[in-house]
Amino acid sequence: MAHQIPDDGTLLPLMEEFYTIQGEGYNTGKAAYFIRLGGCDVGCHWCDVKESWDAELHPLTATDQIVVNASVHPSKAVVVTGGEPLIYNLDYLTSQLHEKGIKTFIETSGAYPLSGDWDWICLSPKKFKAPMPHVAENAHELKVIVFNKSDFEWAEYHAKMVSPDCKLYLQPEWSKSKEMTPLIVDYVMNNPQWEISLQTHKYLNIP
Repeated sequence: MAHQIPDDGTLLPLMEEFYTIQGEGYNTGKAAYFIRLGGCDVGCHWCDVKESWDAELHPLTATDQIVVNASVHPSKAVVVTGGEPLIYNLDYLTSQLHEKGIKTFIETSGAYPLSGDWDWICLSPKKFKAPMPHVAENAHELKVIVFNKSDFEWAEYHAKMVSPDCKLYLQPEWSKSKEMTPLIVDYVMNNPQWEISLQTHKYLNIP
């Protein structure tokens, strides 16, 4: 039987939730509670969580319970990721987290309309489904995954979509990191408006 996900966001398909250290981008090294929602139709071939794509595989979970689970940890920061979390209405989730004094962070491709009240929006655009302009305009961080040389031009295209205050990051795709990292280093040295993001959690062997 197909999930009947309520429009008000009081139930969400929860793939996993865990307390860890943020491994990528601007907030690298900070403790955070991760909420990974199931469901994604962007379909990146190098996605390292393909098991998140089918929302039907992940139980509908009361948002109130997700908030309770998050609130017991010392760090009052939650990262909502996926899948593609903006498939769902996240207004209720973020309002309840904020009521508990928890800051809200999201990692999104930007392919769906923005919902929720976010303290930090990380936009990581994907080639198979373009980000919506209003998501890009509100992003605090643009994180572009570099899989091949053409991705530098693609990154610059998306940098024109975000605000002047948005942090710009280039991150090597994990399976191509040995090949792409030297190119990213050279690119950032010549284009210092960009910074390097690494998947430090993989180097540290933590979730």
